[in-house]
Amino acid sequence: MANTFIIIPTSSKVELNRVTLGLTKAFQDQKIKAKFFQPIDQKSKRKPAELVKGQPIHIRHAEHLLSQGWINELLEEVIALHEEVEKHADVVIAQGLSYSADRPYAAYLNTEIAYALDAQIILLGAADYKDREILEDQLTISAHRFGTPINKRIIGSIINRVEQPGDFVPTIVKCIACLPYKKRPKIRKNAAISFIAKHIPADWVKTVAKMNYPKRVSPPIFRNQLIKKARAAKKTIVLPESQDPRILQAAVICTRRKLAHCVLIGDPLEVRELAEKHAFELSDKIKIIDPSTVIDRYVEPMVKRRKHKGLTKEEAYESLQDHMVLATMMLQQNEVDGIVSGAMHTTANTIRPALQLIKTAPETDLVSSIFFMCLPEQVLVYGDCAVNTNPNAKELAAIAIASADSAKLFGVEPKVAMISYSTGSSGFGADVDKVREATEIVQKSRPDIVIDGPLQYDAAEVEGVAAQKAPNSVVAGQATVCIFPDLDTGNAIYKAVQRSANILSIGPMLQGLARPVNDLSRGCLVEDIVFTIALTAIQATTK
Repeated sequence: MANTFIIIPTSSKVELNRVTLGLTKAFQDQKIKAKFFQPIDQKSKRKPAELVKGQPIHIRHAEHLLSQGWINELLEEVIALHEEVEKHADVVIAQGLSYSADRPYAAYLNTEIAYALDAQIILLGAADYKDREILEDQLTISAHRFGTPINKRIIGSIINRVEQPGDFVPTIVKCIACLPYKKRPKIRKNAAISFIAKHIPADWVKTVAKMNYPKRVSPPIFRNQLIKKARAAKKTIVLPESQDPRILQAAVICTRRKLAHCVLIGDPLEVRELAEKHAFELSDKIKIIDPSTVIDRYVEPMVKRRKHKGLTKEEAYESLQDHMVLATMMLQQNEVDGIVSGAMHTTANTIRPALQLIKTAPETDLVSSIFFMCLPEQVLVYGDCAVNTNPNAKELAAIAIASADSAKLFGVEPKVAMISYSTGSSGFGADVDKVREATEIVQKSRPDIVIDGPLQYDAAEVEGVAAQKAPNSVVAGQATVCIFPDLDTGNAIYKAVQRSANILSIGPMLQGLARPVNDLSRGCLVEDIVFTIALTAIQATTK
C-alpha cells in the first residue's frame, strides 16, 4: 500500500497545482515511484454529464453531491479513484482544493478527503505580501482543522513565494522547504515544476518515502471495501420487516447499488402501497414473497428440525405466521443467503428463531455481536453491545476472539482492548479480575491476536493517555477493537458515541451463528440498514 501525502493550501494564490506537481517530481527525481493524484478537477471544461471513469471528479458533480448532503458518496468516489492510482505507486501526492470566494466548502472538503485517504498532510502557504504573524496564523488555523498543530498526521509545511531562502521559517508547523520567488518573467510550467522539485530537500524526500506510517481504515475506505465485496458476493438477503418504510428504502438502495438481491416478506399489495406512499420505486429485481402462499412448504422441514422438542405440525404452522420465523426457515433451507431484521422487533425476536433453527457454528456455542463505528478518522469495532448481558471471563474471551476475527474479515487490523474502569494493575475487584482473566485466556488460546487489558477507554484510544497509563502496552493508544465487560457498558457507549458524534454505526452484526442473521437497532437509519445488508452478504461468503 502506497504512502499518501496531501497538499492542503492555507490561502489562495499559493500555486497549488505547480507545487503539488513539483513535489511529485522531487520524489521521482530520487527514483521513487510517485504518482500525482487530483481527486477533483477544479478547472475542467467538461460538463458534469461527461464524467469518465478513472478521471478526476468534476467540480460541479462534487458540489451537487455536497449540496444534497451526500458527502459519503463523494468520498467513496474519491477512494475508488485513489485505489487505481496507488496500484502503480509507492508514493501518492494528492492535491487538495484551492481556495476561492465561490468555494466556501474547500477547507471542509480538504479535511474530509485527507481523513478519507488516511493521508499525511503537508500545508502549503505563500509568503509574498504577508508578514510573519499572518502566515503563522494561516498555518495554525489550517492545522487546527486536524485537531492541533502538533498532530502527527501533519508532517510539515511548504512555504512558497519567499523572497530569499531563509527569509521566513515558520515556527508552528515544521518547514519542509521555502521556495524562493523573485519578480521575473513567467517561465514555462515544466520549468517551474523542475525549479520547485530542486528546492525540496532530497534527504527529506528519501526519509518520508521510507517511513512506515500506521495505517488506519477510514470510514470511506471501509464503506468502499464493503460495497466492492458485497457486489462481488452476489448474495440474496431476506428482509422480513416489509411493513417498515426504512426497510423498503434500503432495499431500493441496495438494488440500485447492486449490493445484494433483496427479498421482502409481506403482502405484495400492501408492500407496494407503502412504497408508493413514500415515493419509493420498487424495482422488479426486488422479490416480494406473500407468506400465505409459501408457509405450507416449510411446515415439515421445521417439524423435522425441532422434533427433539416435540414440535407438532399445527405448532409449526402457527410459528411460521411470524415473518422472522419464516425467513429463518428460508435460510435454513438454503433458499436465501442471509437475514437482516430488527428494525421493528427486539434483538431476542431476531436471535431466538436463528438459535432454534439455524444453530451456532460448529466452532462456537456463543452468539455475540459487534458494531462497526465509523468515527471521523477511522473505523473501530465495539463488542458486545447487543446480546450478552454479563458474560463471564470465558465468554468475554470468546467475544474478543470472534470480534478480532470479524474485524480482520472486514479489513480492520485487530488490536484488541479489553475495556474496564481500571488500567493495568491500578484497580482491584471482581469486575476488573474478570477482564484480566479473559485477556489471559485469549493470550494463551490465540497468541496471534494482539490484545491487552484491562484498559480504560481513554488509555485504549488516546496516545497521550496511553503514554501515561500504559506506556508498555502493545494496544494502548491504538486499539481498533474494544471489548466491553458487560451489555450495560457496551450498549450505552455505542449509542452515546453514535448519537453524540452523529456517526454511522453499522450493526449489530451477529457472530457465532452457522448462517448469517443480523439484527438492527429499532432506531436504525436507512444507511445503517443498507450497510448491514452489505455486511450480511459478505458474511455469507464465509459460511
